[in-house]
Amino acid sequence: MADERQRIVRVAGSRRAKLTRVEGTTSEPHERAERSAPAEGERGPNDERMLREVPPHY
Repeated sequence: MADERQRIVRVAGSRRAKLTRVEGTTSEPHERAERSAPAEGERGPNDERMLREVPPHY
């Protein structure tokens, strides 16, 4: 089981370390599923307000 784990590799001159590759994985990012708004009849009482609000750090 110890062989299946990723190892941390220090990179000289870099602030970040790298992880070794694990067999059976790829470095490709996952595709995000597109989110769509629900149909008009499926909305709840607070949906309009929640969709308008923006977190304070934006």
